[in-house]
Amino acid sequence: MIRPGANPRMKPLLPAITKPADLAPLDLSALTALAAELRQVIIDTVSRNGGHLAPSLGVVELSIALCKVFDFSKDKLIWDVGHQAYAYKLLTGRLKEFKTLRTMGGLSGFPKPCESPYDHFAVGHSSTSISAGLGMAMARDLAGRNNKVVAVIGDGSMTAGLAFEGLNQAGHMDRDLIVILNDNEMSISPNVGALSAFLSRKMSSRFMQQFKKSTEQILRQMMPDFSQDIVEYLRRSESSFRSFVTPGMLFEALHFEYLGPIDGHDLAAMVDVLEQVKELEGPILVHVLTKKGKGYVPAEQNPTYFHGVGCFEPETGEALKHGGCLLPTYTEVFGDTLCRLARRNSSIVAITAAMPEGTGLACFAKQYPDRFVDVGICEQHAVTFAAGLATQGYRPVVAIYSTFLQRSYDQVVHDVCLQNLPVLFCLDRGGLVGEDGPTHHGAFDLAYLRHIPNLVLMAPKDEPELQRMLATALELSGPAAIRYPRGVGPGAPVFDDSRPIPPIPLGQGEFLRDGDDCADCCIIALGSRVYPALEAAQLLAQEGIGCAVLNPRFVKPLPEAMLVEAAARWPRLLIVEEGTRLGGFSSAVLECLADRGVLCRAGSPRIKRLGLPDRFVEHGPQKALRQHLGLDKAGIAAAVRALVQDADEPPAAS
Repeated sequence: MIRPGANPRMKPLLPAITKPADLAPLDLSALTALAAELRQVIIDTVSRNGGHLAPSLGVVELSIALCKVFDFSKDKLIWDVGHQAYAYKLLTGRLKEFKTLRTMGGLSGFPKPCESPYDHFAVGHSSTSISAGLGMAMARDLAGRNNKVVAVIGDGSMTAGLAFEGLNQAGHMDRDLIVILNDNEMSISPNVGALSAFLSRKMSSRFMQQFKKSTEQILRQMMPDFSQDIVEYLRRSESSFRSFVTPGMLFEALHFEYLGPIDGHDLAAMVDVLEQVKELEGPILVHVLTKKGKGYVPAEQNPTYFHGVGCFEPETGEALKHGGCLLPTYTEVFGDTLCRLARRNSSIVAITAAMPEGTGLACFAKQYPDRFVDVGICEQHAVTFAAGLATQGYRPVVAIYSTFLQRSYDQVVHDVCLQNLPVLFCLDRGGLVGEDGPTHHGAFDLAYLRHIPNLVLMAPKDEPELQRMLATALELSGPAAIRYPRGVGPGAPVFDDSRPIPPIPLGQGEFLRDGDDCADCCIIALGSRVYPALEAAQLLAQEGIGCAVLNPRFVKPLPEAMLVEAAARWPRLLIVEEGTRLGGFSSAVLECLADRGVLCRAGSPRIKRLGLPDRFVEHGPQKALRQHLGLDKAGIAAAVRALVQDADEPPAAS
């Protein structure tokens, strides 16, 4: 399918591009055709595999210009977050493998050094590029090399404190570092943009830079008593004029040479500016204006939806429905329930870190705009901000992806839990998230939260249990966290407006399967693994193996009495979680049984644990990953069979 801008009579250029150096002989016309080819391949692939479409389409010309001007076999390029790196992957020799993007065993959706020598830093979380680039720049200088270091960061990522920490240190160290601010939100009229580009080109030329330095030296020699005052006056005059037509004063205050804004879709201008920037020294920030979804009308019209999108029909942009599933996602159940609870509780305030849609809070923002806050990509601030609200009698609910809460661990410990403040953390994407891979799997939340004093930690088995946990947490006098998986639940009927949502007694689990026909093993399954455990128990019953199923509901406080009962009643225990086994839920169960003296008694049960291994799990469909790791119905059943078959061996935890 030929996209607008491509020439069907021209021989495709992309197949001949195996490395960035192959762009060197291409003229502007060929580069423009190459941009159209890149967009076609990206749209077609993402329509089949899903992925971050709008960000990658927005930086096609920028990617081409970077690869044409710099030599990334020695120069270093860091893409912040990496959502926008698809074109770069194609320009660095990965065209043949690109059809495997985000599939199990295929190309990652993010830059990955083990995937290509042109990927210089592994990314996936935001605002890391400047700090990493500065580290590379210092290493270059210490080693006596002369390569360039380029960090590309978006305007969203620039909202995080980490980005400004990097900028501040880079300006102080005065290292040779190029930061490209990819701005796809700011609205600047064409006239101002053109004037700014003109000023930047003139002020960025090597002649202009050398002229300013020479002028300063001459003034100091001719008028030593007055030269400094004159130099400072001239600098202020230049800054005042430039600040009138550009937004660069902030960056210049951080000792960066600011250039821009530049039209990021004007290939000639981009190549021109980057060629000149390459010759300059010191910290430089190039402000580039781009349009998310550029070249694909559906993505241009709805960049939020196409930021991270599933499979879709490329001709129309319409989402492809698989299996006709109409069940609400856990995210939707959370958002709808929080809105319902907020109608009865005016102290509830919802907080998100730049993801109102992703966390299900868009409906809350619409219904209660005065009680909704999007802090940007500032997870640390979000947590301490919530703590401040809680000290004044409000009930802040911080909705955040599990993997992103890692960034604010100290704030959770010190600012919330140490003060025992009633802040509720709702952790979406707990467990395996799928195609985004190891940077986005919520593998560690149970382990890094359960040992913090004062914190109550819960995981629901289904949609109504999530609702009950929300009601439970909002009645507590201290902090709580609820972690739930990505995607739809099992479809249990939710509590609608006609029924009140009953809270769950603190630390109380439930036996979902019990009785005389469940004598062989007890499966203790947490959260998303409860229903697969029930299915496995039903399957095993047909084979004559009787399994009870315990849903603990609470990781902290544990349902200790029920766990001790299970260890006393059953000769075998299988503990299942979709989190790391190191320090996670199953570790908590073993600690509980050890502390209660259960494991040292004669006849203590044989115990096996299922969970995520001590390694970073790669990307792939959730279903395939769970199958591969033995966390689905079949894997749970196989683990029980192994326990039963090894009944004669000495009891041990595994």
